[in-house]
Formats: sequence, structure tokens, C-alpha cells
Amino acid sequence: MKPNDGVLRTLSVALEERSYPIHIGAGLIGSAEAVAPYLAGRQVMIVTNETVAPLYLEALREALPDGLDVRAVVLPDGEGYKSVDHVERIWDALLEAGFNRRCTLIALGGGVIGDMTGFAAASYQRGVAFIQVPTTLLAQVDSSVGGKTGVNHALGKNMIGAFWQPRAVVVDIDTLKTLPARELSAGLAEVVKYGLIRDAAFLGWLEANMAALRACDPETLAWAIARSCEIKAEVVAEDETEQGVRALLNLGHTFGHAIEAEQGYGAWLHGEAVGAGMAMAAALSHRLGWIDAATLARCRAVIEAAGLPVSAPAGMGREAFLAHMRRDKKNLDDELRLILLRAPGDACISSETPAETLNALLDDYPRG
Repeated sequence: MKPNDGVLRTLSVALEERSYPIHIGAGLIGSAEAVAPYLAGRQVMIVTNETVAPLYLEALREALPDGLDVRAVVLPDGEGYKSVDHVERIWDALLEAGFNRRCTLIALGGGVIGDMTGFAAASYQRGVAFIQVPTTLLAQVDSSVGGKTGVNHALGKNMIGAFWQPRAVVVDIDTLKTLPARELSAGLAEVVKYGLIRDAAFLGWLEANMAALRACDPETLAWAIARSCEIKAEVVAEDETEQGVRALLNLGHTFGHAIEAEQGYGAWLHGEAVGAGMAMAAALSHRLGWIDAATLARCRAVIEAAGLPVSAPAGMGREAFLAHMRRDKKNLDDELRLILLRAPGDACISSETPAETLNALLDDYPRG
């Protein structure tokens, strides 16, 4: 990247020959240098959705070099469309255009678009290049980094997919200016998660700066995004395919995915479900005696300060939670594995939670 091209920070995901940069800055979607160096060949398929396309599709097209064959697929917007049927629309477009193994897919959108585009890239002709251009905070700090791709199934979230790393992640913080407040809060769930699982100092910084983050202060957001991506990149470099420590990134997700599946994908935003899920994980950690009441209150307070729910959905009972939690991807040999807290900044994987303790939590936990 050239000096003064809008890049505020560049990080790296260290995966040997598959390492790639994360560029964070302002105006990068319209920067000629932001995406072009990472294209595999002349054929480019931009995948976006009906909300993002009117805002950023043409700016990205115009920033690409002359002489490319650039096409676009515009999908419906929403978690409810994260399905094989909609990935098939991407495959159809690639085949109809005659794109070969040197094509590049560009994911322009939030986590749903990024996950589906990555899955399409992983499977088209057994694997082609793709680039992440995330436009939501949640995608910028979490789903665009690390190579997890896939779709939802009626019986479980993200149960069908592949690990497939992008060639680059281009984070344009200007896109957050058009992000609804609810979506911004949903992204903050993943930011808070990083503080809770790995960096107590970052958690304290978030508590002190949450108002500025929710007000979209550019410098505050850029720092929060950079620190979140640093933590994600460190964990992915240690454990790319989630055989161990990477599972810690799922704090709150076992409960949260159950909420999403039971309520219907899209009724709760992913980050909202994760916010409530993290509060539930903290409550379970407290019941086990791992964190004290003050720490539990602190966890709940920072989640609420981000504009997220801490209560479970009204009418969702214990058996509904357990039915979905038993299908969680982290489970091994029929053992339910949960990510729990031992202290702020210190999380662990637990497969020995007593059933009676979990059942009591699910029976007693506040609904709202």
C-alpha cells in the first residue's frame, strides 16, 4: 500500500504461505491500491447484497484496474438468506460467465455475504481466490478474519462450510457511517468478547470508551477494530482449524446460536444473540464458582453498555436451548463443550459442566 492512501493500520494473519494482510483505514473501497494487488487474474466476481450494493458497489468497481472482466451478484440481505440455495446463485453466476480457476471473488458486505462468498470460493473448481471487504463492524472485527466460511441449516448455524482463507481483508471504516445503530451494537458484541476472553486491559478500555464507540468516533473505532483483529489473528495463527484455543473465540456462541436457531435466523441479530449468550456464559461461570458476583455484574454491564440484550428470549425454555446446544460444532464425542470465564481476560473450554448446574441456569435465567 502506498503512503497516504487512507490506511491507518496494517496487520497480518501469520499462516506461512497463506498469510495475508488486514488493511484498516478510511476510504479504502475507492482506493485503487486497496484491492488490486490481491487479485489472482483478470476475472472478478463481486458478491454483495441489496442494501450494500447501492452504497458501495460502483465505488469498488471504479477502483479496480482497467481491462478486468468484472461481474457482480447481488443477493438478498439478511441472515435468513445464508443458505446453500443462495450460494448456488454465486456458483451459477461464475459458471455462466465462464470464470476459471484464476478468478477472484470479492465479498462486499457483512458477515453473511463474507461467509457465503468464502464458501463459494472454497468450493468453486475446488478452490479459487477471494478477498474480504467487510462493511459491518461485526464482519470487520470477526467474521472476515480467520477463514471460516459457510451457511446455516435449519438444524444448526454454520454447520455446512469450509476453512478457506482470503487473500486480504480490506476494512473501510467509512462504511460504519451508514450502519444502523442496532447493527453497530451487534458488532460491539464481538469486540467485547475479545476483552473478556484474552485482554483484560482492552476490556477496561472498552468500558471507558463505549460511548465514543457507539457514537462512531473514527479514531476510537479504528483502534477497537485493530485490537480486535490483532487478537483474532493471534488466535487463528495458533489454531487455524479450531482444534484447541480457537474455540475460545466462541464465548457466548453456544447459547447465542441456540437463540438464533430457535427464534429463526434474523429475528435476533447474531451479535445480539452473542451478547445474551456471553451474559449466560458469565452467569454459568459464576454458578460454578469461577467468577465472583462483582465480575458477573461487570460482564453484564459492559454488554448492556454496548446496547445489547443480557436476557434470553421470552418463552425459550431449557429443552429448546439444550436441543440446539447439543448440535454445537465444538462438541466432541457427545460431550457438550462450553466457553466459560475464569476472570476478565481469561476464558477456558469446559466439557465437565454438571448437568444439574446447566439445567438450573437454563431454568432460572431471566427472559425478556
